[in-house]
Amino acid sequence: MKHTVYLILFRGVGGKTQLPVQALREKLTEAGFENVTTYINSGNAIVRSRLSRKQVIATIAELCRKHFNFDKAIFAPTLAEWDDLVARNPFAKAAAKAPTTVHAVLLESAPKAEEVKRIRALAVKGEDIKVIEGVAYLHTPHGFGPSKMREKFDQWIGVTYTARNWNTVLKLAELGRVAEK
Repeated sequence: MKHTVYLILFRGVGGKTQLPVQALREKLTEAGFENVTTYINSGNAIVRSRLSRKQVIATIAELCRKHFNFDKAIFAPTLAEWDDLVARNPFAKAAAKAPTTVHAVLLESAPKAEEVKRIRALAVKGEDIKVIEGVAYLHTPHGFGPSKMREKFDQWIGVTYTARNWNTVLKLAELGRVAEK
């Protein structure tokens, strides 16, 4: 199997839940991952491996449980999948102007259409949510924090997810391309 770059996205890092990035890089390297890097202390890592996605997630989940008492969802899109996520952004113009107003939310499975509609009903002028191929794109031009749509997203979406703002999305793509070499 050829080497694949995976972007490792940990759900729920921040606040009381921490993954110490230096120790995480060390443990990932010890586990055999190559070109390991992390990005900000909020649950982002990049690795290169010959393992399948399922094996990558299982290996990382086990080392996180053992060394960091971390037992939350881990997403592992490939760099190619991440590039597709970037290319599909329905709010690309808004993201170019104000990247913190656009978020990509990786979904573990497809949410119910009625729940997405329920969330969208809370949108104020300019806000929107679009679900495209396992990713919910949120546009909150008046700020992510005060958005009622964002506020109810967690309760109503009905599936496990992890979200990144557009600055982080682009930085992870950049770091993934470096890890590919």
